[in-house]
Amino acid sequence: MTRKKLVIIGAGGFARETAQAALTAGMHLVGHLDDDPALWGTKVDGVPVLGGTDRVHELRDASFVVCMGNPRDPASRARVVERLALPERRYTTVVHPTAIVSATSTIGPGTVLLAHTVLTASVRVGRHVAVMPQTVLTHDDEIGDFATFAAGVRLGGGARIGRGVYLGAGALVRENTEIGDWSLIGMGSNVLGDVPPGEVWVGNPARRLREAPPPALEQLTADGDKPSEPAEAQGERD
Repeated sequence: MTRKKLVIIGAGGFARETAQAALTAGMHLVGHLDDDPALWGTKVDGVPVLGGTDRVHELRDASFVVCMGNPRDPASRARVVERLALPERRYTTVVHPTAIVSATSTIGPGTVLLAHTVLTASVRVGRHVAVMPQTVLTHDDEIGDFATFAAGVRLGGGARIGRGVYLGAGALVRENTEIGDWSLIGMGSNVLGDVPPGEVWVGNPARRLREAPPPALEQLTADGDKPSEPAEAQGERD
């Protein structure tokens, strides 16, 4: 792993997990940036909080990873990336040493793979994707930018996960299934068929619960459609 200085955007639960993964991987972690002034000058799990996110433009010799997002606001990571407006080369990936990534798989900048995740063969993971522990992505899966996988998610081969999708802990997705942009899959759900964009699905087998109301996210979807902001927390990350 690179020894370039790493700064984590955010200081909540997901950011703390990413910090520990980065340290375990031997990365040169220098601190967090967070917009809560109460955290400035403190340490989170021994890692200093250096100030607010506006400091990214001062830290010219650092690389970054944005670590925030939960099912009540799945677009938060995308909003921060848009607001910071950093060139793609300023973002790095964080891969826990116990993760298994095949030589034929690819990972976009800003993506995090936590402990014991597996990418088996020809998996394509987009930018700023959050993958929690013990997630398994199998052959030919395609993962859109800003997607979030809570712990223990399993995808069958050839699954297509859209931009900004949130999959709750333990969700299972059948092979060759497509989940549309900004949809949310509830914790422990079994998805046996395609899910349209912007919907909340839960249960075993998973069924449509409701339409996901759009969040305050104006220009972040590739084709101009509005992403969702589910109200229920399914396997919440902070």
